[in-house]
Amino acid sequence: MSWLPDKDPVLGDKRSCDALELVIVPRVRDLGDGFSVRRALPHGRRQMVGPFIFFDQLGPVQFMVGQGMDVRPHPHIGLATVTYLFAGRVMHRDSEGNALEITPGAMNLMTAGRGIAHSERTPAGLRAGGDGLFFIQSWIALPRDHEEMGPTFQHFDVASLPTIEDGGVRARVVAGSVFGQKSPVGMVSEWFYAEVLLEAGASAPLDADHEERAIYVAEGEVDIAGDRFEAPRLLVFRPGDRITVKAMRRPRLMFLGGAALEGPRYIWWNFVSSRKERIEEAKEEWKAGKFTLVPGDEKEFIPLPET
Repeated sequence: MSWLPDKDPVLGDKRSCDALELVIVPRVRDLGDGFSVRRALPHGRRQMVGPFIFFDQLGPVQFMVGQGMDVRPHPHIGLATVTYLFAGRVMHRDSEGNALEITPGAMNLMTAGRGIAHSERTPAGLRAGGDGLFFIQSWIALPRDHEEMGPTFQHFDVASLPTIEDGGVRARVVAGSVFGQKSPVGMVSEWFYAEVLLEAGASAPLDADHEERAIYVAEGEVDIAGDRFEAPRLLVFRPGDRITVKAMRRPRLMFLGGAALEGPRYIWWNFVSSRKERIEEAKEEWKAGKFTLVPGDEKEFIPLPET
């Protein structure tokens, strides 16, 4: 996915539990063709949660017959993209030759490292029926010693990821360790990610051992220490406190976070780096056509923004 910064909304509700550091109301950004996203990170008061430096909710949206999502080939450096679907399908193609349909519940981790280009589109076979789409795309900033690693792509289907079902709680461990279960996804830094579904009245704990952690409320409403939060919200918690989230209106949640990186990152368009000059290099490389083309999607691309 592509992005440019925008103004953050002012949150009017100041109620919070003692462990809650920040409540982020995702800002809406129009991607064109009637398709918009809700962006929680980066935020004016918080660049990252652990290594998560970008967090977008796309949908839920129902496309008209013949329409779909068309994110043309675009570049990335210094980050890994995590594409996780709740509904619909996305055709992923990248300059390393990877091409597959991303399906709900599967884990797809594309590590850009020194540079990769990719496209994300609604599969052609689904456009005739007016397909729906609902997913989260997040970016993981890479540690300094891995920012220039070779690009890679990992895919794990839904059956490959650990699941937990207990007392009205259903969870899938997408990355890292959550609820005592560990995902098979290979990572170059410490972070975790899980989808959590709760029946009304059910509760789930957020592990206190993680250095930085947050809960994204994608659907429904939750109660935390007597305060209610409805979707969409990103709830960022202070370290060390034990957190229990209780379902009010059957929520869909993403638990996320991990160890903080060595320092802040520069982020411009689709580029992330600990060095400002590396961002400038990437701009020139994309403008000069030095990124490898995306096989099967060579005819289009997103030009470098002028601002």
